[in-house]
Amino acid sequence: MTYASKLLINGELVDGDRSLDVVDPATNGVLATVACASEGQAEAAIQAAKAAQPAWEALGWGKRKELLLAFADAYAARLPEFAEAMTREQGKPLHEAQGEASYTEFFIRHFAGMTLPVETIQDDEKGSIRVHRKALGVVVGISPWNFPLLVPAAKMAPAILAGNTIVLKPAPTTPICTLMLGEIAKDIFPAGVVNVITDQNDLGSFFTSHPDIAKVTFTGSTATGRKIMSSSAATLKRLTLELGGNDAAIILKDVDVAETAEKVYNAAFYNAGQACLAIKRVYVEEQIYDDLCDAVAARARQAVIGNGMDEGTQVGPIQNKMQFEKAQHFLEVAQRDGKVIAGGTIGNGPGNFVHPTVVRDIEDGSELVDQEQFSPILPIVRIKDGEEALTRANRSPYGLGGSVWSKDLDRARDLASRMQSGTVWINQHLNFGPHIPFAGAKQSGIGVEWTEHGLAEFTQLSVVNEVY
Repeated sequence: MTYASKLLINGELVDGDRSLDVVDPATNGVLATVACASEGQAEAAIQAAKAAQPAWEALGWGKRKELLLAFADAYAARLPEFAEAMTREQGKPLHEAQGEASYTEFFIRHFAGMTLPVETIQDDEKGSIRVHRKALGVVVGISPWNFPLLVPAAKMAPAILAGNTIVLKPAPTTPICTLMLGEIAKDIFPAGVVNVITDQNDLGSFFTSHPDIAKVTFTGSTATGRKIMSSSAATLKRLTLELGGNDAAIILKDVDVAETAEKVYNAAFYNAGQACLAIKRVYVEEQIYDDLCDAVAARARQAVIGNGMDEGTQVGPIQNKMQFEKAQHFLEVAQRDGKVIAGGTIGNGPGNFVHPTVVRDIEDGSELVDQEQFSPILPIVRIKDGEEALTRANRSPYGLGGSVWSKDLDRARDLASRMQSGTVWINQHLNFGPHIPFAGAKQSGIGVEWTEHGLAEFTQLSVVNEVY
């Protein structure tokens, strides 16, 4: 297939002042060469968005919804192309990419069905008080490489629905899916409403410090989130930051070990462990510790790793060289600090492959337990009881997600209620959607995404207080 390669600026698909090679992580060969923007082109995109915003907001909710649904229709017609492009540039197995592509359509259509009506606080003979929601202006959406389609679409849809215009900046290692979104947007929305700018990780601070950017919505590492907060401070930009996590699963002794092991494996190794909400560490009561470790390790040893385009592949490559090197470091940590009972090695050949790895007899204090590995390496820690596990889980500076597993729902609910995470699941993990608020606790983020809570974050609250 021919891959999208042009920037979208002010309703036109244009070449970049620079170029960017996109590498297939399954082969480490160049997949495509795409446009890469200069600072001047980034400025042009911002000014186009700024000029287009008042008229776009003036269209009203109804017309904006209509155009967003038209975008969803045009997007749906190209689902197979998006799935293949995603597998090629990101590496995930084709069936996972197809799932992400389909779920992206669901997200867009769900957002198109939302609104923020005027709220009436008072309306009587003395006067009225009404709460309105107005657009902020120009939004920049900065997305990561692990979900190169769902994340930018889930930033764009609510931002423009609320009357803002947007500049999307994808990760430089996975720009193609976002460039494809730009191709579709060109023919649906007025010029300047949606713009797509690529870079070499060198334009981020330009956007986040720019006086004409009203809001930054960012998904990525906590370290980068700190930099965005710093560079945005001078203009007090609105921020939504979905940052790193170190999701803990607490498994109590009364679970069905085989069933739980399968679910934990899936939630830890989905997308080769490259998911912010994936299980990153597991705390297991000592009575079932050996059995649970053995069951998860057995499942990991059965996994088929390979090129995501190959039929039967279950685990694809690590997306980029930098992350692959981090994964190799964590493999060394696993050998040093614990006992590797599955995997522990990288794959043969040119791709960035890591065999699904399970590590037991490891403790808090190890980098592999305390940090976010973002790779298919899972530490399993022995604990005496749920209280100890909860204490350990809550020591982390992160608080994106977590889960509690038990047949005793009262006990599970009690532990879940005290887990310091934005999302806590019971007897499941990774159940998310646009109808569920998504927010991180502690250093895992600021603000809320999805649902009307997330939509409201793209608006300015305006109270009109009238006396008769």
